[in-house]
Amino acid sequence: MRIGMRAVRLVMRCTLAVAVLSGGGGTMAVAVAQAPGASADGAHDFDWEIGVWRTDLRRLAKPLTGSTEWVEYHGTSTVRPVMGGKANLVELDVTGPAGRIEGLALRLYDPAARQWSLNYSNSGSGTLSAPVVGAFANGRGVFFGVDVANGQAVLARFIISEITKDSARFEQAFSGDGGVTWEVNWVAWDRRLVGSR
Repeated sequence: MRIGMRAVRLVMRCTLAVAVLSGGGGTMAVAVAQAPGASADGAHDFDWEIGVWRTDLRRLAKPLTGSTEWVEYHGTSTVRPVMGGKANLVELDVTGPAGRIEGLALRLYDPAARQWSLNYSNSGSGTLSAPVVGAFANGRGVFFGVDVANGQAVLARFIISEITKDSARFEQAFSGDGGVTWEVNWVAWDRRLVGSR
C-alpha cells in the first residue's frame, strides 16, 4: 500500500502533537485525579461505570468535511469489569434513523504509566482501532491518539466529563491540522438504569 507524503507529514504532525500534549516523554503528563470511587493509583478509575446505562448519542455524519449533519441514536451501554477491574469491556448497542451501531470498547490499565488505553471496534470492522491513551484529572478523563478520517491520519481526542455515579458525558473530536483546531464528531450522554450497579 502506497502512502502519500501528505499522509506521512500529517502522521508526523499528529505524533508530535500527541507528544507535546502529553509532555513529550511518551506518556501523558496528566496529574491523576480520581473519578468517583477510583483508587489512588488509577487502576479502578472506571469502577463508577460498571453497570447498564441508557445511551443517547449524536454522531456527525461526515467528520472533517464541513458537514453539519448530525444523526441520533438511542439504546444502551453495558460495562463489565475484567482482569480484577484493571480492564473493562463496554458493549454499545444503539439505533436511530441512520441505522444501528454495535460497538465494543476494551479499556486497559497500564500501572507503570498510570494510564488507560481505550480501544474500540464495531460489528462492521471486526478489528480494534488504534487506542486513545490518557488518564483522569480533575474529574475528567482525557485521552489522545491517532485515527483515520476520509482516508487521512488525524489526531483523535476523547473526553469523559460531567461524571456522577449515575451519569456521564462522552465526547470524541478529530483534528486534521495537528491539534490546532478540533471538530467534535461524537457526543454521548449515559444515564444509569435503575438497579444496574
